[in-house]
Amino acid sequence: MIRAGETIENPVTGERIVFRKTSRETGGQAIVIDTFVQPNGFVAAAHLHPIQEERFEILRGSVGFRIGRKKLVVGPGARVTVPAGTPHKFWNAGDSEAHFVCEVRPALQFESLLETMFALAADGKTNRKGMPNPLRLAVIANAHFDTVRLPFPPAIVQRIGLALGAPAGRLLGYTPIYQPAAGAAVPATA
Repeated sequence: MIRAGETIENPVTGERIVFRKTSRETGGQAIVIDTFVQPNGFVAAAHLHPIQEERFEILRGSVGFRIGRKKLVVGPGARVTVPAGTPHKFWNAGDSEAHFVCEVRPALQFESLLETMFALAADGKTNRKGMPNPLRLAVIANAHFDTVRLPFPPAIVQRIGLALGAPAGRLLGYTPIYQPAAGAAVPATA
């Protein structure tokens, strides 16, 4: 379980996260993270959080967002709120490291999802966009469907796909939470 002050890194997407407040510390109300994104860095995929609001406060650098159909680029001092159910993605829109504080409410299983996706990337188990193979992704997405999903196709179509893909992925030994093999590099640091 992640603790405040711990750091995880995604070498594929160029993101580094330092946990400020965890779900445990807020009683499940929120998680608060410092996010650092390298030049050309990005979140792995456009996505939406069905019941979570996501707030961003830009501290340094330039961050691009696509929120719904709107595209914007913001800098230090800007605050961006993504309402629950709204498709979005972000990327570093500048030439230097971007730094923002992100708050997700309620926390749900967001920490576990971040840890899993970052650990997979650190172990070389994702593609160049930071996504694992489709069957492993089905197992993870099925377990985190209330936390995050794709903006397209519609949720019911995604549920049908996950109902088929997740059991096949589990048969291959994939689990919703990825733990690096014993002796492998661990992406979290204190």
